[in-house]
Amino acid sequence: MIRSLTTAATGMVVQQRNLDVIANNLANINTTAFKANRAEFQDLMYQTLRVAGAEQGGGTLVPAAQQVGMGAKFVSSATNFAPGPLQATSSQLDIAINGGGFFGVTLPDGTIAYTRDGSFKMSADGLIVTSDGFALVGDITVPLESQLITISANGTVTAQVAGQVDPQVLGQMNVYMFPNAGGLERMGKNLYLNTAASGDATETEPGLSGSGFLEQGFLEGANVQMVEEMVRMILAQRAYEVNSKAIQTADEMLSSTNNLKR
Repeated sequence: MIRSLTTAATGMVVQQRNLDVIANNLANINTTAFKANRAEFQDLMYQTLRVAGAEQGGGTLVPAAQQVGMGAKFVSSATNFAPGPLQATSSQLDIAINGGGFFGVTLPDGTIAYTRDGSFKMSADGLIVTSDGFALVGDITVPLESQLITISANGTVTAQVAGQVDPQVLGQMNVYMFPNAGGLERMGKNLYLNTAASGDATETEPGLSGSGFLEQGFLEGANVQMVEEMVRMILAQRAYEVNSKAIQTADEMLSSTNNLKR
C-alpha cells in the first residue's frame, strides 16, 4: 500500500514538470524564432516478484513475470525545430532563415552562441549586433553614411553609400548547421550553446549543405501551436488529478486497515 502512495506521487511530480514546459511554451508564443519544447518521460525501475519462465515443477514454466513499477520520471525536454511563420517587417536588418541553420553571435567572453532570432540592430560603431549588443560573427560593419543595406538570399551584405555609384560589399552573413540541433543548450536571450550532444557547428553559406536561404525584411515567429499546448495542458491536469486520486484512495485503504480493530 505504501508503494502506491510513492508511485502516484512520482506521477504528480512529472505532470508538474509537464505543466512547467507547457507554460514556458505559452509564455513565449510571441518570442521571435522561439522553438517549442515537449516534456518526455520514462517509467522507473520495477520490482520483480516472479521471473518470467521460472520453473514451477513438473516442467511447467511461468508464462509471464510479476513486476510492479515504481512510477515515472521526467527525462528530457525535446525541442521542436520546425520552422515558425515568417512575418514581414519594415526593418532592413530583420533577417529570417527560411530553412535550417543558425546565426552565430560573439558573446563578451569570446564564446560563439547561436540563434534563429534575426532582429539585428546597428551599434554606434556600425556593427551589426543583436538586441543585447552581441556582434554577428564576421564583424560586419555598416558605414554610417549608408543609405540602403541589402542582404541577399545567400548572405552577401552590401550597402549603398552616399557619394558612391556602385554598392559596397560589406561582408558575408553565413549560417551554422549542427549534426544534432536537438542537443543544443538553451541559455536564454534566444541563444543556444553547442554541447557534446549537438556536435560541432559547421559554418556554411545560406542555401548550401541543407541550410536555408536568408529573407531580408522578415522575422521568424514562434512555432508554438496554441491549440496543441492547450490540449496538453488539459491532459496534464487530468493526469495530475487521477494521480492525486490514487493517493487519496491508498490513504483511505490504509485508514480502513487501521480501523479494523475498532
